[in-house]
Amino acid sequence: MNNQDQIKEFIQKKVGEKVSFSNADDIFKLGLVNSLFALELVVFLENSFGIQVENEDLDLNNFRSVDNMNDFVAKKTA
Repeated sequence: MNNQDQIKEFIQKKVGEKVSFSNADDIFKLGLVNSLFALELVVFLENSFGIQVENEDLDLNNFRSVDNMNDFVAKKTA
């Protein structure tokens, strides 16, 4: 399973199987993420991909979509 699939699977489990979204969809605009879930996303990315999310990384654009999170993880692990 690639990084993108892992991220999507994590979000899908949290929002429920009946909710449909693409890897490019803004999950914040869709209302799928509240503040608690945003923190869970950060912890998930850190634990799953061995990265550390610094204060300067906490730009909403890094977490808006599966694609953005995948790009963020790729930059942090490069």
